[in-house]
Amino acid sequence: MTVPARPAAMRRYGQNHLVDRGTLDAIVALTDAWADDVVLEVGAADGVLTRELLERAALVHAFEIDRRFLPRLEKLAGERPGLRVHGGDALKADLGALSPAPTLFAANLAYNIAIPIIVTSVHELPTLRRWAVMVQKELGERLFARPSTKAYSAVSVIVQLACRPVAARPVPRTVFSPRPRVDSLFLVFERREPPAGSGRPEPALVERIVRAAFAQRRKMLANSLAGTPLPDAGALTPEAVRRALLHAGLSGSARPEELEPERFVDLTQALVGPAAREGERR
Repeated sequence: MTVPARPAAMRRYGQNHLVDRGTLDAIVALTDAWADDVVLEVGAADGVLTRELLERAALVHAFEIDRRFLPRLEKLAGERPGLRVHGGDALKADLGALSPAPTLFAANLAYNIAIPIIVTSVHELPTLRRWAVMVQKELGERLFARPSTKAYSAVSVIVQLACRPVAARPVPRTVFSPRPRVDSLFLVFERREPPAGSGRPEPALVERIVRAAFAQRRKMLANSLAGTPLPDAGALTPEAVRRALLHAGLSGSARPEELEPERFVDLTQALVGPAAREGERR
């Protein structure tokens, strides 16, 4: 029987298919799927990585937005009961409703959705313990960039507060078809254990502060955060931000690109804690 040719890659979906067996084997090894893992795969295409994951994990939730690939994936699902095929855009799906819940995110991600789907999965899938994802090299470097570097950004802080890096493997553009204009990075990271104790601000509030800060990353935080609304507290003033910075042990002239990720938690706590309210009463 003749195997149908793979549909041509579509630019609108950012498709670049991995075609090198050696690279695939190395990636699968780094994925480190366990027999009891439930895998989330976004951008399954015709199932090259999917088949490898099915050999190792208990179940794979495979998302594919390009409907031309769905008949192949459905055929594979008919042969492998551990495969659940989800047609459509994973960014619009209710990932939290997946059952059983994913424990591992393994995917060759289209460059145009990589950062949004990673951040979404960090927030919406607390059961995920490990990510093993192919991303554009520049994007991958942003995820675990250090403060005071060009790549350090809001997404660096958000991801690093929740996860720690495990491995990174450079992947040249030559192993894809069609060949992209940039190199890639296969990145593995794991969820951090929740900090002991209570009293930390809600992650959504920390993210609001982080995103507001990096919207004007070269300004002092007292200016970049001014006007940011806080629950039950109104909009921040430059004076309130400076007071919170000092209370958190930071310079009143600090800029967002200078702060370690955990310091944004300290700053958020200072902005909403008793010291901030005491300052407003003065």
